[in-house]
Amino acid sequence: MSDTPVPILMYHSVAAAPNDATRALSVAPEAFAEQMALVGDLGLTPVTTAELAVRWRTGRPLPDRPVLITFDDGYEGVHRHALPVLAKHGFPATLFVSTGWIRGAYDTGGGLDTMLDWPQVRDLASGGVEIGGHSHTHPQLDQLTDGELRTELGRCTDIVAEELGAPPVSFAYPYGYSSRRVRQAVRAAGYAQALAVGNGLARRRQGPYALQRVTVRRGTGVEEFERLLQGRAVARSFARDRALTKGYALVRRARQVRRKAIRSRV
Repeated sequence: MSDTPVPILMYHSVAAAPNDATRALSVAPEAFAEQMALVGDLGLTPVTTAELAVRWRTGRPLPDRPVLITFDDGYEGVHRHALPVLAKHGFPATLFVSTGWIRGAYDTGGGLDTMLDWPQVRDLASGGVEIGGHSHTHPQLDQLTDGELRTELGRCTDIVAEELGAPPVSFAYPYGYSSRRVRQAVRAAGYAQALAVGNGLARRRQGPYALQRVTVRRGTGVEEFERLLQGRAVARSFARDRALTKGYALVRRARQVRRKAIRSRV
């Protein structure tokens, strides 16, 4: 069965004037428009997360030169700036929402910038954007207790189902962090596939709950973006990110061990 590598693009905010909290992981509206035009010019075929996973799960062939366009968290600019561009090209995408950050009845006030509201989320869904889960309050899921983890996943799933009429089937780990326990919990919560970060191309052999993505940020130039789409020099583009990730993983692992030791004494 084919294990064709697939670029999964990870966006966050699309904003002309992002705040300091979101600036590094935002892209300017004109840059996003240029990037989507390049996707079309190169003859790539955007698909949703659910469609890619179903094709890999069933063995159905992938479309010619597939690519995924994904957005995390739920920033208002996805509706204001990204949706018209996606509609212009006829591109599907996937938005992973942290339900406690979406403006409305469930808002916990944790959103980092101006966030979507639920009418806008429904508008995106009706415009061909798959709505996936991204937890309720955007914590590091692998640092939670089992009960806290179930609450985060269950609350997110239930709210999306209530607002959109169907539960989400795709999930993205906040910060990209997961573990075997987290992946099992995501599966038990009803999700059929989940995306990490990893800053590498997605492959079927990664499994449906650990598919890698590549980060698109404000400093991603058009030449680098084209290389990401073509799968060239991906490791070089994210060498510094990977070094930082490995170092922070050791810190987080130590914290986890300390938490388990404290709980065992209580």
